[in-house]
Amino acid sequence: MPGLRGTDHIGFTVPNLEEAVDFFVNVIGCEAFHELGPFQSDADWMQTHLNVHPRAVMKKLRFLRCRNGANFELFEYESPGQNRQQPKNSDVGGHHLAFYVDDIGEAIAYLKSRGVRILGEPTVRSTGPHAGQTWIYFLAPWGMQLELVSFPDGKGYEKETTARLWHPAIRKYDY
Repeated sequence: MPGLRGTDHIGFTVPNLEEAVDFFVNVIGCEAFHELGPFQSDADWMQTHLNVHPRAVMKKLRFLRCRNGANFELFEYESPGQNRQQPKNSDVGGHHLAFYVDDIGEAIAYLKSRGVRILGEPTVRSTGPHAGQTWIYFLAPWGMQLELVSFPDGKGYEKETTARLWHPAIRKYDY
């Protein structure tokens, strides 16, 4: 795509915007920015421009910054026929957000101290392209899947190529 520079933001819909902002700011450590809304239309604008029900109401949206990387755009909608179930990773449209941390054990202990549900035990990769990586999933209060990931000494694939995936802990890249 001409002019592509990277990912600006990731948008996702939450069941309660205030709860989500509180979690991302006060537990994860993101910074809240501006809020917009509500938006609704008596015509077909919502369907034409956003591919949602024409009578959907975007109650509010809020932008967050979470250190280095893409910004988050959180939406709260009210819409006829709205699916209020959080998709699983195995569902079409399933997803998760992964946060890089320097010390995964310390981050897990912190999340547990805040009452966050951790799924299982950390997975440690010792072979293959992700050798050196440790990860674990956890859940937001409304069930959204999130992940902690850490690979302070790099990943296995880095031994095979000079190309690198983007990494929030490295300040300069030679692409």
